[in-house]
Amino acid sequence: MKVFRSPDNPIIKPEDVKPSGDDFEVIGVFNAGVTRFKEEVLLLLRVAERPISRHPDIVQTAVFDIDKGQLVIKEFSKDDPEIDFSDPRLIITPGGTYLTSISHLRLARSKDGISFEIEDRPAIAPENDYETFGLEDPRISLINGRYYINYVGVGRFGVTTCLASTKDFRTFERHGVIFCPDNKDVVIFPEKIEGKYYALHRPVSPLFGKQEIWISESPDLFCWGNHRCLMGPRPGFWDELKIGASAVPFRIEQGWLEVYHGVDQNNRYCLGAILLDSKEPRKVISRTQSPIFEPEADYEINGFFGNVVFSCGLLYEDKKLKIYYGAADTVICYAELSLEETIEILNL
Repeated sequence: MKVFRSPDNPIIKPEDVKPSGDDFEVIGVFNAGVTRFKEEVLLLLRVAERPISRHPDIVQTAVFDIDKGQLVIKEFSKDDPEIDFSDPRLIITPGGTYLTSISHLRLARSKDGISFEIEDRPAIAPENDYETFGLEDPRISLINGRYYINYVGVGRFGVTTCLASTKDFRTFERHGVIFCPDNKDVVIFPEKIEGKYYALHRPVSPLFGKQEIWISESPDLFCWGNHRCLMGPRPGFWDELKIGASAVPFRIEQGWLEVYHGVDQNNRYCLGAILLDSKEPRKVISRTQSPIFEPEADYEINGFFGNVVFSCGLLYEDKKLKIYYGAADTVICYAELSLEETIEILNL
């Protein structure tokens, strides 16, 4: 399938983002939610930071301290044989697991969708027990004139999904946890369907290791139930290890189109597509047999965590899927896919 990558890629890099504190450095900006607001394209960026390390044998990270109301720095020795540093995203100790960075959400604004002005301060930052390790991977659903932002909260209770909302992207109202741990990759459909709100999500079974896409219903966006498994990974395919929703679904003539991500046995992240029934979105009409978008460019293959294209948002405009995506867990990039070709690969 043909993919147009912006010649300006990466359109946002870590060095483009001002750290939230003088003692911190930005190591990644990726997995942004996207929407149009007035005359602009808005990105809600995931900004990953860490303390600036002054010693080559010491790994530092930051955790939000509830009692102090601020970030505190943790230090770990590379020489400690009981600590596992093999995954660049994790610090695994006998006393628990930490992230190597802490993330917050930051706004970026653009007139043309490519050149962005990035705000200097976080829009939404850690502030409670569910967010002590950071906020990640926002999605934005415009519903009845209000922008609902669901994001991953990481803390001592595990991985939860939290909800906030805004009308102006200046002030944000928090609505708390909407999916308990361990659950992420939540996307909320942008309208009611047959009188109900729907969301896709990805619970994780610690016993069986299942990582499948589920679908749930809600009367009010806050209380979710009637949880059902929608689809799972496929042995021998590009999405054989785990899958999760990516962009907010959008309506086309044939139903609801959802761009999702899949991971293979080599931890290679690609994007695929599914079509869901317009009135009963728990019914899968079609699913791509091969990826619609996979890591091929150097900035997608090499980075903090390589071989990754991962999207939290797209704009469906002019019969195109305008995808904003994180590449190698390091940078923000932009690509376009043809709706017509996507429909063809879905065999509709």
